[in-house]
Amino acid sequence: MRPLILLLLSLVTLTAAAQDDWPNLRQLEKTGASVTAAALDLQTGRVLAAHNPQQRLNAASLTKIVLAAAALEAWEPERTLGTDLYATGNLNQGVLEGSLILQSQADPTLEHRDLWLLAAQLRQAGVREVRGDLNISTQPLGRPACETADRCKFITRSDSSYAAPLSGIGVDYGSWCVDFSPTLEPRHCSGVSLPITVEGRVEARGARNSAPLSVARAQGKDGDRILVSGTLDPGSLQRVYRSMSDPAGGTGQLLWQMLAELGIRVNGSLYLREEALPANAWRVAGVQGLPLREQLERMMRYSNNYIADVMTLKLAQEARPGPAPTLAQAATQLSARVVRARQALGDGAVIAPPLYSGSGLTPENALSARDLVAVLREQYLGTRTFPSFYAGLVVPADSGGTRMREGSQAWLTRTAFKTGTMSEPHAVFGIGGYLRKQDGGWVALAVLVNGAPGQALNSRESLKYIRADVESLLARY
Repeated sequence: MRPLILLLLSLVTLTAAAQDDWPNLRQLEKTGASVTAAALDLQTGRVLAAHNPQQRLNAASLTKIVLAAAALEAWEPERTLGTDLYATGNLNQGVLEGSLILQSQADPTLEHRDLWLLAAQLRQAGVREVRGDLNISTQPLGRPACETADRCKFITRSDSSYAAPLSGIGVDYGSWCVDFSPTLEPRHCSGVSLPITVEGRVEARGARNSAPLSVARAQGKDGDRILVSGTLDPGSLQRVYRSMSDPAGGTGQLLWQMLAELGIRVNGSLYLREEALPANAWRVAGVQGLPLREQLERMMRYSNNYIADVMTLKLAQEARPGPAPTLAQAATQLSARVVRARQALGDGAVIAPPLYSGSGLTPENALSARDLVAVLREQYLGTRTFPSFYAGLVVPADSGGTRMREGSQAWLTRTAFKTGTMSEPHAVFGIGGYLRKQDGGWVALAVLVNGAPGQALNSRESLKYIRADVESLLARY
């Protein structure tokens, strides 16, 4: 009888411990929210706390954790992607008897500085006139269709910084970068004149007029235009990013303007080119983009959705030769990455999670806390790539937002997270990352909270409940 009594006592103890896991999140759950949470000791493999760990919920930007893991599995941390300027025809006494072709390897972090360098290299090569056209290649990703509502609604008009359609080539994350001043004409932040129309003006702020600056990008029959109104302090300069309606075309317009201001005349027209490079094309200029580790840091720390989904497409395009995949097709590789991580954790047969983007903009994306801690565990064990992965997480004490910088000293300094937030079709907030134990050990931790439809649940409120439970873990371990 004694062994049976001991077994029953053990079961009672385990049940009580399970009921004590995430008590604050359990209270939040009573308001109608759905919660999945788990904390896994990475030294012992012991689950320190769990609540609905298998329940898959809308993951928002925590999907980027899976994307970063997939990218570091496929590519070296130092891998770079190039963008090159090709010429066709001969160069005779400064005249190119052919056309120019700009082609990228789908570098999602191409910047206006890179375009300036390409234009300068072309001039250094002796080109002063191009008899043909300026072609912008859409290879290797083609022209991806709009698959996320957040991007689709911003094509005709955008007041957002980074909501551009996906593209194999797009400068500044597919955005127009504009410097505004109450005394100077608006200019592109590269220093050249804007190649698109600006409607409206900025006035000097004063007692009679102190309206805030308002900037939007609108799409018309003649292409993009900037709509501006409001005021700025006299002598000030304000930099604003607004997503392009067509990043490939916008990149071409900006390069054309740079060439003109460097004294290189293009006699032909600007075209988007879908065909492969012609056999007679020769490379006249080139730049290398940021290494993967820096791309991942920008994607994770600033939750850059453009980097995330272009990277998702690029991963799939390299893995499966043939027509460029859709974003939903490309994201199946991320689902497979989760399955492999779960199996490595010893979970056996696992149903792949539904993932349709790497950014998390797709509301149908769903992950569980168990999915996330499995991926986090594998990243921790990958000693070669873990530094590149961990660099993308934010220690709360160093967060740019005030909501993460509240809490105990342990919370502020012994944790590092990626956060995820979404407001539609329901409220979503989550964290995924690592907790450092008092003895220096590591814990993988993930929490996702989804509000009920119509529930007024903001991210700060969700974080309050999450932080209270994480601080309890920090005190215990």
